Amino acid sequence: MIKCVTFDLDDTLWAVDPVIHQANKTLWQWLEENAPLFTACHRLDDMAEGSALRGELLAAMPEIAHSVSLIRIKLLERGCIAAGYREVEATLLAERAFEVFMQARHQVELFEHAQAMLEQLRRDGYIIGALSNGNADVSQTLIGHLFDFQFNADTVGHAKPHPQMFTQALHHTGLRPEQVVHIGDHPVNDIQAAREVGMWTLWVNLPGQHWPRPARADARVSCLSEIPVQVARLASQGEGRVTL
Repeated sequence: MIKCVTFDLDDTLWAVDPVIHQANKTLWQWLEENAPLFTACHRLDDMAEGSALRGELLAAMPEIAHSVSLIRIKLLERGCIAAGYREVEATLLAERAFEVFMQARHQVELFEHAQAMLEQLRRDGYIIGALSNGNADVSQTLIGHLFDFQFNADTVGHAKPHPQMFTQALHHTGLRPEQVVHIGDHPVNDIQAAREVGMWTLWVNLPGQHWPRPARADARVSCLSEIPVQVARLASQGEGRVTL
């Protein structure tokens, strides 16, 4: 019997690129006002994937590769030091800048039907959780009240497709894999990884999302409004699926 539904967040319940773009603009404006030495010798692109500064950081600190939060904080800190700020001042500036970024990072615009779909799942009696590689705290969004728990790469110490986030959710809820449906957009990080743990899987493939190959999921939707029906369909099959 399916009792719990877990969701990826970024690009499953909202588009992440516009949010990060705006959060970066807000961050840069703050840095221009409060850390002018930083903006004088760096570009915002220095914190992007593939940048030399990011590559140098991860080469020196591979243990933080799973954490987008730690990567950003350390990039800001190292960038401030390189710009001429003292270490203590650089640490403080990085922490304050990250707070500014995170406040903007939670100004998400939900995909159509996202909130109504979650409300329906709650009415249907499901436990609802969030499992994300990103650093969004779902409790700080408009739909936070609809979630019972959240784990992300920062708190778990591993990013999906590593199984730890899924097994942590199972431990937290006290459920078996066949009692949980995981829903996400990424064919590997969400669908393949959850399937390998033994969970049911539901692939969100919205218009405009393109992948080299489709996910091997138990069900798929092209509109979030379809999710409650698909979860109910999987639940009807759930009695015959048992893992040890």
